[in-house]
Amino acid sequence: MRRASRIRAQSNRASLELGPFALETGIPHFRTGRSVADPIDPVVVADDSVISGLDYWRQLPIKQQPSWPDADAVARASAQIASFPPLVFAGEVDILRERLARAASGDAFLLQGGDCAETFAGATADQIRNRVKTILQMAVVLTYGASMPVIKMGRMAGQFAKPRSSDTETRGDVTLPAYRGDIVNGYDFTPESRRADPARLVEGYHTAASTLNLIRAFTQGGFADLREVHSWNKGFASNPANHRYEQLAHDIDKAIRFMEAAGADFDELKRVEFYTGHEGLLMDYERPMTRIDSRTGTPYNTSSHFLWIGERTRDLDGAHVDFLSRVRNPIGVKLGPTTTPETMQKLIDKLDPNREPGRLTFITRMGAGKIRDALPPLLEAIKATDANPLWVTDPMHGNGITTPNGYKTRRFDDVVDEVKGFFEAHRHAGTHPGGIHVELTGDDVTECLGGSEQLDEAALATRYESLCDPRLNHMQSLELAFLVAEELAK
Repeated sequence: MRRASRIRAQSNRASLELGPFALETGIPHFRTGRSVADPIDPVVVADDSVISGLDYWRQLPIKQQPSWPDADAVARASAQIASFPPLVFAGEVDILRERLARAASGDAFLLQGGDCAETFAGATADQIRNRVKTILQMAVVLTYGASMPVIKMGRMAGQFAKPRSSDTETRGDVTLPAYRGDIVNGYDFTPESRRADPARLVEGYHTAASTLNLIRAFTQGGFADLREVHSWNKGFASNPANHRYEQLAHDIDKAIRFMEAAGADFDELKRVEFYTGHEGLLMDYERPMTRIDSRTGTPYNTSSHFLWIGERTRDLDGAHVDFLSRVRNPIGVKLGPTTTPETMQKLIDKLDPNREPGRLTFITRMGAGKIRDALPPLLEAIKATDANPLWVTDPMHGNGITTPNGYKTRRFDDVVDEVKGFFEAHRHAGTHPGGIHVELTGDDVTECLGGSEQLDEAALATRYESLCDPRLNHMQSLELAFLVAEELAK
């Protein structure tokens, strides 16, 4: 077997440079983290076994993939994506892994938030800004409540594909393929719209790139200034409906004024680290976005900093678990209420065999009525192992209901109750509740019932905009942050 020690010396023209295609696979190498002052930059080439391993998933059972009508067109689209620059860089991924390791050990907290399913039409400057703004506002509150750093991550710049409970949808006497997200097909219920279109793969890449461009601008250009973000929260807390949070907002304000008086460097506090994550679902997109890091000869999925495996695709012998076990990104796995300690242990062994800090995140989505029974056995079992995954709660997906008038929704009180159950279970087990994963939007939609606005079933029709699952709106998201801060303060 040819070793990865084959090294080519090249001039280092920039800190990131796309190298030639690997002839065996057509996957570009990429280089990160090098000093531009270095005259010679060695490029490490991956072992042949690493390259072939990235395609082993093709031999395994796979779920939740579209039925593409033209296989050649899909291959051409994937090859085009493979020729594009990476969306995120290996050095950023490595930093996130270090941050998540701190969260797993109890020294940080992860906030993941964003759309259920991003749409191409929704990738506007205003909507992206509002989602980023909401996450930043929540993070300020959580940082104060937890008295520790909050890792900020958007379900953004790649959450274009969705798993579905059925391959088809029937309305009346018409049956068509299910809507699988904008990167696959359209939402309109027509044969033309629901036909899987490989050109959407390329459009997904470009939409993700423009979204990331705006995220970087908003988080590095002064928009994220701590004082400005907190001023938005003061306006929220001064609303009579949110009076219970006014004292917490006052305490944060007092802390910020103390920092200013003490000479804190607010130039540094104008910028924040912001990461992206999405479900690693659509293999015709994720595979060509996986590149070889020239520093180490190891694969990174450059579509996102963080990827997770859904409850429907976490089969131990399935394609998704195998493929994501081979990339260097931190990986999340959704765990539902039927997850057994034995299954959890096998997932650990497959995805984190070296027990690497920050590598593995378990995202529990059990439902408010089940989490207090389903989570404790997993926490007790994990204490008997040498693994230290990050535990994150997803209080959204286990609490879905459908109203009599046909709207998919969630009750805000159920979301809050599952969060409380998550914290209770960890307190009893002596483990660390390390984060929260929420479907949210920065807009004033009416998709989830309750909250301080007291949205009822009649209000759902006012601004129900989600194409898949219901999201917390801006006000409900901030209310949840204040409630979680209270739990963290305990």
